[in-house]
Amino acid sequence: MKGEEKGEGPEDQDTIGIYVGKRNPEGDRHGEGWAVLPNGDYYAGCYCRGQRNGKGLYVFKNGARYEGEWRRAMKYGVGRMVYPDGSRYEGDWRHDVKQGFGAYYYPNGDIYEGAWFKGKRHGLGTYFFSEYQIKFMGTWVEGAIQGPGQIIYPRYRYHGSWLKGKPKGPGCFVFDTNCMQHGFYLLIKDPATEEFGEGEEEKEEKELKDERLEEEEEREFDETLGKIATWRARNVTAYMSEFLPPEPVPLPVHDSVPSLTDESCIITDEIQFDQPSIVPEDEGGDDNDSWLLHRQEFLEEAVQKDDA
Repeated sequence: MKGEEKGEGPEDQDTIGIYVGKRNPEGDRHGEGWAVLPNGDYYAGCYCRGQRNGKGLYVFKNGARYEGEWRRAMKYGVGRMVYPDGSRYEGDWRHDVKQGFGAYYYPNGDIYEGAWFKGKRHGLGTYFFSEYQIKFMGTWVEGAIQGPGQIIYPRYRYHGSWLKGKPKGPGCFVFDTNCMQHGFYLLIKDPATEEFGEGEEEKEEKELKDERLEEEEEREFDETLGKIATWRARNVTAYMSEFLPPEPVPLPVHDSVPSLTDESCIITDEIQFDQPSIVPEDEGGDDNDSWLLHRQEFLEEAVQKDDA
């Protein structure tokens, strides 16, 4: 059939693997179905003209799994991704990457909730540090804390600005006793990077290292490199809101990639499917065995419907 010759994505360059489901008159996968791909991945959900489109469940061979919306074989819309290390992301996707608003839950208990752009934390967000029981609220730029924000501790909080993940510039600590400590953060050279008692070999290595650093600095100057943030207090006053630094604001983003909305395929978003049962490896059999078992059950149900 025509659909068996075309495939549906990069993973199907040699063969499309096993597919059970609906097709359109041209032979393309179209509607509800499921497939075992040649690389061992599994997909169950909706198709539109040979591509994943609508709601679907994708299970990767390494144990990761995505359940949510698709557009033209890419994660696009709202979905939930669970990674092999146990972390998970729940939120918006665009063009196969995290983009929009979403929450990421880390294995160590940390949680980030906020804006994403092209797969990185970007914009307003909140990060909870589980080990220290503190929370950061502010702005992120390309995955790093940058701009105005605040860190909330159990009995006080700090308001200020950050540069590439490090506090920098004027700020203030606000305590539960309704007082404020004003001051500023300086970026100074980290004493741990200083070298003492250099020999000839160490000097030559240092010169080569300095040359490489100069070349890197010419490409991109980073004033936070090799620096640590040090607090310098100036004075203490009663709490007054007008003394607080500026609050963080949303960052403008511009996505030049055209929308993947295809009105002729929106109807497939409404198709519902039953999530297959998966036999864990520690209970006997591997993932591929469970897919074949599900395929056999699918075929038996189809035969029963035909006989009826």
